[in-house]
Amino acid sequence: MRILLVEDDQALGEGIRTALKPEGYTVDWLQDGASSLHALSHESFELAILDLGLPRMDGLQVLKHLRAAANPVPVLILTARDATSDRIAGLDAGADDYLIKPFDVAELKARLRALLRRSFQRPQPALEYRGISLDPASQVVEYQGQTINLPRKEFLLLHELLIQPGRVLTRDKLQQALYGWDEEVESNALEVHVHHLRKKFFPELIRTVRGVGYLVDK
Repeated sequence: MRILLVEDDQALGEGIRTALKPEGYTVDWLQDGASSLHALSHESFELAILDLGLPRMDGLQVLKHLRAAANPVPVLILTARDATSDRIAGLDAGADDYLIKPFDVAELKARLRALLRRSFQRPQPALEYRGISLDPASQVVEYQGQTINLPRKEFLLLHELLIQPGRVLTRDKLQQALYGWDEEVESNALEVHVHHLRKKFFPELIRTVRGVGYLVDK
């Protein structure tokens, strides 16, 4: 699950990114509004965490531009602006949630999980597929009743494929979901992850669409 974090406070941004990475999120981090609007308009993210007081473009303006362009990415506003009028303005501009600084990291994680569940339109967080059970919240994966320990990248890849069965996901989209901007990607990394997942579950789990990408059948 790829998240865009937009926060101009260096220490806070580092802290949020450090806290979220062990949860299975790929966190890309920007520190100004104009760059974040460009990234959200041209790349694929499952969710955005957006500060309001940003250089180059205020976070509220970023949000208004996104919604005017019918961009549906879920947005959690994370800001020190705690007046009721500010919360109303943020929600009216299209924010999906609003969290005031300072905040508890556990609450931030819970709010992100709730937003992702709503965006996937699943009443239950667990994904079930041909004997596989994947719980995004606890990051527990089971196959035929046995717990399967997956490295983070394999978990992310399996999650991306299982939430969209029957849909071909391109190599670019999958790499965006697995790797942040600051990570180097080997040319065959995706193929290696696919190979490992097939070996740990069953060979027919992931189907290759030559020249395009991968999918799991419905």
